[in-house]
Amino acid sequence: MRSVVRTNASLIWFLLCALTIVSWAVGTNHGFGDGHHLPASLVILAVAIFKVRLVGLYFMELKMAPRVLRGLFEGYCLGLFALLTAMFVFA
Repeated sequence: MRSVVRTNASLIWFLLCALTIVSWAVGTNHGFGDGHHLPASLVILAVAIFKVRLVGLYFMELKMAPRVLRGLFEGYCLGLFALLTAMFVFA
């Protein structure tokens, strides 16, 4: 497996692909029944924000950024998730 995955970026790329498939599977066949799309939507939203975090940390190299910059990015991801969740649930 190490010959296929030579860098962390390759491993993260595979993970991003897998998370995309998970989001698609949850969105198309969530199994919560009619009218109960809220849990599936929140799972898809959480996966999307996690993917944004992975891209920021590994492809934009915020993982090695100064603490303040990384903290702002982590706060942005958390705030975005909270805001979008609140807007979706209470709208």
